[in-house]
Amino acid sequence: MLASEPTQTEQPEPSEPSVESDLDVVAEMSAAREAIVQQVRKRIFGQEELIEHLLIALFSRGHCLLMGVPGLAKTSLISTLAQVLDLDFNRIQFTPDLMPADITGTDILEEDHATGKRVFKFIHGPVFTNLLLADEINRTPPKTQAALLQSMQEYKVSAGGNTYDLNLPFLVFATQNPIEQEGTYPLPEAQLDRFMFHLKVDYPSADEEILIVAKTTAAEVTEIESVLDAQAILKLQELVLRVPVSDEVLQAAVKLVRKTRPDDETAPDYVKEFVGFGAGPRASQYLVLAGKARALLNGRLTVAVEDIDALARPILRHRILTNFQAEAQGITSDDLIDRLLGG
Repeated sequence: MLASEPTQTEQPEPSEPSVESDLDVVAEMSAAREAIVQQVRKRIFGQEELIEHLLIALFSRGHCLLMGVPGLAKTSLISTLAQVLDLDFNRIQFTPDLMPADITGTDILEEDHATGKRVFKFIHGPVFTNLLLADEINRTPPKTQAALLQSMQEYKVSAGGNTYDLNLPFLVFATQNPIEQEGTYPLPEAQLDRFMFHLKVDYPSADEEILIVAKTTAAEVTEIESVLDAQAILKLQELVLRVPVSDEVLQAAVKLVRKTRPDDETAPDYVKEFVGFGAGPRASQYLVLAGKARALLNGRLTVAVEDIDALARPILRHRILTNFQAEAQGITSDDLIDRLLGG
């Protein structure tokens, strides 16, 4: 049975959900996944693992950073997903001249024609949406990148001495081009850590590329149907939080993360040799939370150690900072994660 969420002591104890009702919702979530994928498949071909990770992030309230060369349908995938989920969607094209107010919004001086008084009015920026696409996020200076930090962590925006709540659900899917480094600004570690997943978008297979070319060069117009809405997604996000996790799974997640820290006594010799800084506690939290969503999307009521292992690469790769020695030998964080999972 799914455990109830903690509540304030002064509030009445909520009625515990029945096994039957939880099983019904799990079945509903698994069915929703199939329906979402079916609609996305009308426009996006291949990228099965990428789509799965985006859905896991969606239902576990996690943000995603997508790394891939141009032309791999990153933007199309995210906009299609927003349409299938019937979510408000905004896209920001990050450029060197973008200012923080271009993201969060700004106060303007407005005159009341009836009274003649002038007052400041806050105009909401594009961050006030459900799904925000931060396109080529590394092309804007750190000051502008930092404008997203509060939004991603607290779901709030502070401007002009006031604080405004964002619409829920709120997710940031950011893209980054790995091959053009001139005129870019690497994301600070503090902001990288806000992303649950660092996803690599690979080239399609030969068969998938033939299908892509055939479909996108024809006159056929593909109609997309909405499967869920914001309220349904919030309901499923609450369900994810109530999934129970065994001590074995908790210990496996924490043990794996602690092994990435070179100064930890459990770290293998190759981690001490090649890692400058390892993953923090947020990585352990994300492994467990994403594991819950993965289990539910696959129709299971409990999280397995296999879920933790399957999610280790996208959660840990941007949290393991390799040193100069690793860089000189061509050893990446993915290589180290593979060795950690292998033994």
